[in-house]
Amino acid sequence: MASIQQIIATINPELYYDTNSANPGIYNEFDSPKEKLRKFKEYIKTEGFQKAANKAKAKSDAKHTMGYESSIETLEPVYFFILDLMNDFGFSTEKIIDNFSSSPGSGHFIELNQRAASMQNQASQLLGSINAVIKSVLNLIYDLKEFRIRLQTYEDLRTNEEGARLSLKQLWMDKVDVMKGNTSIKGLALGQAGYITLIDAFLAAKDEKDVEKIDLNERVKRILISRIHEFNIWVIQSEQELKKRYELEKTYLKSQVNNLKLYSRWVKPYLKAASDLEAKDVGREPSLVKTFNTILLELVLLGKRKINIKDSALEGSLPKEFANESFLKTIKKDYYSCILVEFKFRGIPQRVMQQAHYAFGGKADITFYSYALTNEELEQLNKEMEGSDLEDIMKLAKGITDDSLEQMQEDINFFLEEKELKEQAIKKKYADQSNPFLALFGGYNKKENPKEIKKDKKEKQLVSPSKDNWIESTHVRPLAAKAAQENAFTLFDIYKKAHGMASFT
Repeated sequence: MASIQQIIATINPELYYDTNSANPGIYNEFDSPKEKLRKFKEYIKTEGFQKAANKAKAKSDAKHTMGYESSIETLEPVYFFILDLMNDFGFSTEKIIDNFSSSPGSGHFIELNQRAASMQNQASQLLGSINAVIKSVLNLIYDLKEFRIRLQTYEDLRTNEEGARLSLKQLWMDKVDVMKGNTSIKGLALGQAGYITLIDAFLAAKDEKDVEKIDLNERVKRILISRIHEFNIWVIQSEQELKKRYELEKTYLKSQVNNLKLYSRWVKPYLKAASDLEAKDVGREPSLVKTFNTILLELVLLGKRKINIKDSALEGSLPKEFANESFLKTIKKDYYSCILVEFKFRGIPQRVMQQAHYAFGGKADITFYSYALTNEELEQLNKEMEGSDLEDIMKLAKGITDDSLEQMQEDINFFLEEKELKEQAIKKKYADQSNPFLALFGGYNKKENPKEIKKDKKEKQLVSPSKDNWIESTHVRPLAAKAAQENAFTLFDIYKKAHGMASFT
């Protein structure tokens, strides 16, 4: 995948794409810097962000590198010294990358793989439970839909719809009366002479009184009266039982949905832990020899500190007019001084006596980069990082649980919120509070708030970073860049002097 520096260069190529470098396949080495930049922007549009980031040639406002080697001192003090120092300087710091690779012949590799296998087994068991619950939820939804169709027939029967009555009578003959065998209505009508009209008469008669009006012989009438009586009792009792089953199934559906959410919450830490314990493929990295006892670590920290335009203007770093409230309202973006700290460590893992963890002594290379980025560019950076391999494992967990629920959410909400929706419909029906005079003044022609629509769209889709205006490009961003450069060098210098390093660049 692309490095953080390459992603930043693709987000803001005007400032952080290195046009002095060659990039075959995108432009010619004899093109002017302006032409190289134009062709790279075109490449982003045609080939996509990720592919362009992989080929981007990155630069930064400032870069400082130091390195030292010690078989005694471990990486932890180096890392936490710089992390605490960045926090002391007022930077909001987060870890962007945390990768490791162990040589296959080392004990560290074997132990971590055993731990990863344990996490994978736990995740596999939970995923099996999730699949079983998803299947159960699907079956419940299908059953509830069938129940609802049946219950709708009973509702239609109350409005004296002939189709509903005929449908229930057909169901009763196929499911209930058929259990009587040769003495059932169909058995008598199709198997014995003299009962041919029994089915038609049963479907036509509404109650026992209707039977007397039909021109039938007494023997058929006696059978028909008893069956009509049985049918009417069945209609009442079967509706009650079906409603009970319907409510029980909805309760069980709610329980299964909660189980699915619970299993989802349980499985994510195991999937994340299993992913974290996976070693990064370093390809032909010469420092990692199969039979050596070696480990490579890669850590990247990103610290950001917001530029306060008003305070900077009062201090004299910006024109005094920038402190006016009317001017501050014209600045639509927040600007940050950003420092990227990259750690690359090559060490020899050594088990700590009588403990279950390792200490790493070896060589550390630390690089400080400085950038000036807006809140939009930082959002774009986070978006691209979430779309990278670093977050694939969490997408897997989300795809199994959250996306599965999303596909069924409409049906689930319908059944779980059905009672509440019915109550709202009844209140709306019997409590009409409309005012006929409002229509004269357009009271019912309310338009949606454009600000709310804009907010919803922004939440659904992240807008690409906007270009700086003249004031931002000539005053605010240069101030953020200058502060980032100074702080990057200060961090580098303080650490170098604190450790008395002689080997640095």
